[in-house]
Order: sequence, then structure tokens, then C-alpha cells
Amino acid sequence: MAFKLSDIKKKIERKPPRVLIHGVAGLGKTSLAASIPGVIILPTEDGLAGVKDIAHFPLAKTYEDVMSALHELVENDHDYKALAIDSVDWLEPIFWAKVCADEKVDAVENIPYGRGYKIAVELWRKYTQYLNRLRNEKNMVIFQIAHTAIRTFYPPDSESYDRYEIALHKGASALLQEHSDIVVFGNYDVNLVKSQSKMGKQEKRAVSSGERKLWTQERPAWLAKNRYAMPESIDFSWDAILNGMKGEK
Repeated sequence: MAFKLSDIKKKIERKPPRVLIHGVAGLGKTSLAASIPGVIILPTEDGLAGVKDIAHFPLAKTYEDVMSALHELVENDHDYKALAIDSVDWLEPIFWAKVCADEKVDAVENIPYGRGYKIAVELWRKYTQYLNRLRNEKNMVIFQIAHTAIRTFYPPDSESYDRYEIALHKGASALLQEHSDIVVFGNYDVNLVKSQSKMGKQEKRAVSSGERKLWTQERPAWLAKNRYAMPESIDFSWDAILNGMKGEK
């Protein structure tokens, strides 16, 4: 297809956001997903026990389970406004099991030259293509939940340091980060307070009020991003995410 000047558009079409949240365990990421209006949850881990009644698929245990659920949402009429996947780091071994079955190996790492992980990334691409169709054709919010892992980051221009990252293999993590419009890191708000030890030495200790926060911009301590000029930190709620997309605190 050849483009013409008549194809030029001057207005940006606003679509629902694709959100990826990662954070420490027990923070309430699933409850946050359940608070999204019109959401349906695709669970890959058994984590809905503490959540109020919510529309959800049966626990997905195989690649076919996952893709059939996405296919049903794409191909059929429904009133769901959002899809939450809980969680992508439990989804990853499902994809690895598919790779192992297709390649007839016992473990993905047994495929030489790291090719197993590259094959898995192609499965992730098919998965994200379905997510894009849900967003573009069904006007659905995409909300993916991940746990976080502390890993050493090696920047090319400075010394290495530890930071919170998405608990996925690097290929899958990079793909989902690129795919998402918003990647937020969730944690408890912690302040460092100076105090004096019994020996008279100045010390710092971490003090938390228990307040939960979402960080929307990358910092040395965590991975995050957004395409909406959001405030650096927002409250731990869906309304705060929506307001943040408008530039509101």
C-alpha cells in the first residue's frame, strides 16, 4: 500500500493504556487490577483468594489455555473493558514448557546457544499481538502484573549497582517493556531517618508509614517508564494511574 498526502492525520487517536506493574510481594497488585472497571482476569497463578468476586478465566496452566482465552476475547462480543494478566512471571514457565514440548527437550536451557529463550520470545510476540488486538479492536485496557527481582545492572558509563527489575528473562522483559505504555514500580514509601547509636555514631535506618506508592519514572533503584509525562510517584490506585496520564498528581 502506498501512502498519499490524503492519508496524513493531524489528530492522535487516543487508545486505552497498556500497563505493566511490578512490585514487591504482598503489595496488593491483584487487588489493584480487580479495581479496574469492567475488568476480567486471566490468572496464571492461584492468587485470587483474597480478592472480591471478579470475572476471571479458570487458572491457565498451558500455552493453549492462555491463547484460547485471548482468542475468545478477541473473536467474540462482550462487555469487558479491561484484561488483567496475573502474572506474567508465572506465564513465562508456561511458554517455556511449550518450547520444550515443541523442541523435545527437558528444559529450555538445554537448547544450545540460548535458542530456547529466543523461541520463547516469539511466543511472547504472539501473545502481545493478541493484547494489541484487544486494545485496538475491543478498546480494552491491558494490565499485566509481574513480581520484581533485585538484579545487578551494568551501565556502560558507570559502575554496576543493584535495582528492582521485572522478574522475567531479559528477552521477555525487554519485549514487554517496549510493548507497554506504562511500566510502574510498586513499593512501600520508605524514608531514611538519621539516628545516633549507643556508640555515638550516626546511622541511617529505614522507616515506612505503610503507605503504598507507584513510581512511574526510571531511577537507579528501579525500572519504570511512561509515555504520558506522569508525575514521578503516584498513589497506589487505578484512579491515580488515570489521573497521572492526564498529568495530575
